Amino acid sequence: MISGYIVKKREMTSIFDKDGKRISVTKCQALPLTVTQVKTVDKDSYSALQFAYGSKKTLDSAVSKKLAKLKINLKPLKFIEFAPTSQDAELPKPGETVSFDAVFSENDSVSATGTSKGRGFAGVIKRHGFRRQPVTRGQSDRTRAPGSIGAQTPGKVLKGKKMPGHYGNKTITVSNLKIYSYNPETNEVMIRGSIPGHINSWVILNK
Repeated sequence: MISGYIVKKREMTSIFDKDGKRISVTKCQALPLTVTQVKTVDKDSYSALQFAYGSKKTLDSAVSKKLAKLKINLKPLKFIEFAPTSQDAELPKPGETVSFDAVFSENDSVSATGTSKGRGFAGVIKRHGFRRQPVTRGQSDRTRAPGSIGAQTPGKVLKGKKMPGHYGNKTITVSNLKIYSYNPETNEVMIRGSIPGHINSWVILNK
């Protein structure tokens, strides 16, 4: 079918398997995705399926005309593309929907890509895990400072030095996660482990 799927992250919880082992899982909501465009090698120089996901109150005129032409009654938040896994398979047409169980099944290994939580401007202890400096011998106001950041030679701060700065709000990919279960009635997916992002953020799952 397609190489990935986009889900909305919910809260984390713990469940117990048949042997009584405690497993940490992340709940996600995997609503059906509507196909809005099929891109081919002949026309677009690459093969992909474009899907609409999410919802918002208003749309711009260009998107509204596109969806009205396809007779799709949606107000999507954004669009996303996934490559087909097989060129020979029959691909869905614009207006049709693709469900989560058509792409993934239980115990499939996936990687999750999302935007990590933004923590604003942070110091080196919170951002990089530095230790505190000694409190004694005149250091009472430098306990959380980074300390020396360079020497006389080469006479500059080297690029990549761990310093205070903006922490979080980056694209993070976590690999080797497994799909524990999927409920088609509620569209709820259980993924073993933690995935990046805050609650209600969008996460891309790839095979």
